[in-house]
Amino acid sequence: FNLIMSKVVLITGASSGIGKTIAEFLTLNNFKVYGTCRNPKNYPSISFELIKCDILNNKDINSTVDYIINKEKKIDVLINNVGIGITGPIEETKQEDVIQAFKTNFFGPLEITKKCIPCMRINRKGLIINITSVLAYFGNSYRGIYSATKSSMEMIGETLNMELKNFNINVVNIAPGDFKTDIISRRIKPSIEKNSVYFDDYQDSIKKANNHVNNASSPKIIAELVYKIILSKNPKIHYRVGKFIQKFSIVLKKFLPEKIFEKLLIRYS
Repeated sequence: FNLIMSKVVLITGASSGIGKTIAEFLTLNNFKVYGTCRNPKNYPSISFELIKCDILNNKDINSTVDYIINKEKKIDVLINNVGIGITGPIEETKQEDVIQAFKTNFFGPLEITKKCIPCMRINRKGLIINITSVLAYFGNSYRGIYSATKSSMEMIGETLNMELKNFNINVVNIAPGDFKTDIISRRIKPSIEKNSVYFDDYQDSIKKANNHVNNASSPKIIAELVYKIILSKNPKIHYRVGKFIQKFSIVLKKFLPEKIFEKLLIRYS
């Protein structure tokens, strides 16, 4: 119990969805949790401390990490949860939307990770958890940019886990499938026109994707996994969580001929 009590956890993007669920679960289990969001005043009934931090702003990142370290003298666990969805045909996706997606899903998390490492290194212990996606493992129609941002974080996680091993810092990637969150309303909306050659196919595809999210499981499953990872002495580098078919598709990609896998992917999505 005392070991848990002393754990200080920073979770980005903690005002809703997966981040909020993890933060509430860890708070209930006696962790000291700090979350970030752009406007904490919008969430007065949160059970943990929410700090104003725009992940796109390095000054916000620095002040957030400095505030926690000055108060707690350490950060034991960083959970890179903040993220934004983006859909649409790659040909018709605006460059500014691609840049925004990468800033939110990759560059921001990378900067806050770099900011947290020195404190963990001095304390000779730490855990960094990246919330990525099963879509980090394969391209999927109209989700290509999103997949690219998440696979980038997967590679950073793998590499950091090697680079930080000598300092007793573990880096873990959790790749969720679909879970019931508000990701649909928070996506970067594509600027696809009705006369686009992709319009009908995109509409069909996104309708399926939205149905998968609306009928998905509670993100509490991810929160429970995070709890187990934090308490684990030797966590794995990769965890996949979600429906069987979504997790199994990662395995299928390794063993099926690529054209057959592509056909299955198009049919399912």
